[in-house]
Amino acid sequence: MENQQEGPVGPETGRKRRVRSRPVLIAAVAGCAVLGGVLVLLPREQPAGPAAPAPGAPAMAALDSGVPAALPDLGELIDERARAVRERPGDATSWAVLGTAYAERGRRLADPAYYPRAEKALRTSLRVRPQRNTRALAGLAALSLARRDFPAARRWGEAALELEPRRWTTYPLLIDAYTGLGDQNAAKRALDRLTGLHSGPAVLARAAAVYRDRGRREDAAASLADAVAGARDPAERAAYLEQAGRLAFERGEPDVALRHFREAVRLDAGQRAAQAGQGRALAALGRPTEALGVYRAALARQPCPLYALELGELYESLGRPAAARVQYGLLRERVRAAATGGADEELVLGRFEADHGDPGAAVRRLRAEWRRRPVAEVADALGWALHRAGESVEGLRFALVATDPVRGGGVYDAVAMYHRGMIERELGRDGAARRHLTEALRINPHFSPLGAPAARTALEALGEPPDEEVPEIDGGAG
Repeated sequence: MENQQEGPVGPETGRKRRVRSRPVLIAAVAGCAVLGGVLVLLPREQPAGPAAPAPGAPAMAALDSGVPAALPDLGELIDERARAVRERPGDATSWAVLGTAYAERGRRLADPAYYPRAEKALRTSLRVRPQRNTRALAGLAALSLARRDFPAARRWGEAALELEPRRWTTYPLLIDAYTGLGDQNAAKRALDRLTGLHSGPAVLARAAAVYRDRGRREDAAASLADAVAGARDPAERAAYLEQAGRLAFERGEPDVALRHFREAVRLDAGQRAAQAGQGRALAALGRPTEALGVYRAALARQPCPLYALELGELYESLGRPAAARVQYGLLRERVRAAATGGADEELVLGRFEADHGDPGAAVRRLRAEWRRRPVAEVADALGWALHRAGESVEGLRFALVATDPVRGGGVYDAVAMYHRGMIERELGRDGAARRHLTEALRINPHFSPLGAPAARTALEALGEPPDEEVPEIDGGAG
C-alpha cells in the first residue's frame, strides 16, 4: 500500500545477532612451557552498534509521512534515487520518489530549474507503471502545487485519491489545491476526511492553514502550537514554527513572530522562509539594519520573487531607491525563470507592476489570473491595480470581493483593508475609507513598510468624522 515506505530496504532490524564473548587468555607456549610467564587478557568484544541509515532514508521517511524534509536529506535522497534509476530504469517507485524529491527541493530553494526534471521523472514512472501508480500521481499533484498550477494539482490529486481513498497523505495536496482555487468548502471537506483517517503534527498544521483561511486565527494558532510540540524532526518543527510566525505577523504581533522565525532558523538553517520572515518582523519592530541583513541572506539562498519585492519596498521606505531597483530587477528575473520552469508567479508580478511599474500591465496580468483563480488574494491585487490605473470604480468591486468574509473565506487581511480604504477615499467615500483604513491598522499596524505609513497619512488627511445633529424624535408619533 502506498502509505507504506517504498524504496531501498534499510538495515536488517528483525533478527539481531548478539555476540557473547569471554575474556581470552593468551599465552606464548613452547613445549608446554609459558615463556616469560606473561599472560595477556584481551578486552571483551562489544556488541555492534546500529548501522547508519541508508543515504536519503530520513528524507524518504519524511516524504512518506507527509512532513517536511531537511534540504541536505533531500539532496541525499535525490542522489540515491538517481543512481537507482540508472541501474534499474524500470523501477517505477524510484522514478516517482526522485520526481517528488526534485519538486520539493525546487520549491524549498525557489529554483524552478528542478521542475522540468521532476516532471520528466514522474511521467517516466507513469510510463513504466501506468496502472495504480498512486505515488507518481501524488508527486504530480505536489509538483503542480509548487508551480502554482492549482487546477492541475486538483486533477492529479483526485486521480490519486480515486486509486487509494484511504491514503491520508493525498488529502493535504488536495486541501492546498482547493484553497488555491478558492473552493473553501471542498478544502473543509477534505480536512474532515483527513482528520478521520490520521492524526499527528502534520494534520494539525494542515488544519491550522484551513482555520486561518476561514478567519479562525485563534484556532489556527492553537493547532500550530500543538503541531510544534508534537514534531519529532528539527526540519518538521521548523516548518511549523515558520507557519506560526506568519500567522503571528498577520495578527500584528511582530515580536512573537520574530521568536518563532528565529527558532525555526536555529532548528533548520535551510528554512529560508523563516529567515525572510525575520526580515519582515524586524522591519516592523523598527530595526531596519538587521532586517536588511536577514532579507539579503534569505535571498542569496532562496531568490523568491516575493522576498525581492518585500526587500525592495523596505529599501524604498528607507529612502534608497537605487537599492530598491536592484531588487525589483531580481524580481523580474526570477519571474522569467519561474515561467521557464512552468511555474506561475503572475500574482507577485502583478502586485509589483501596480505599485512600482506599469499599472496597466498589472491589470492585464491580474485579469488573466482572476480567470484562472477567482480567489480573494487575486481580487485584492486586481482591485488595487485597477485603482492605480485610474479605474477606481471597477477596482472597488474587486476590493469588496477581497474583503467579503464569505468570498474571502473569513480572513480579515490588513493589506486588503488598506487597499479598500484607499480606493474608497479616492471615490469620496470618506466614512467608509476612514473605517477600513482604521481596521487595517488595527489588524496589523506594521503590515507594510510603505503601506502602513500611507494609511496613517490618509487617516490624518481624512480627519475626525463630522459631528451630525441627532434628529429630534416626534413624541406624538405612534
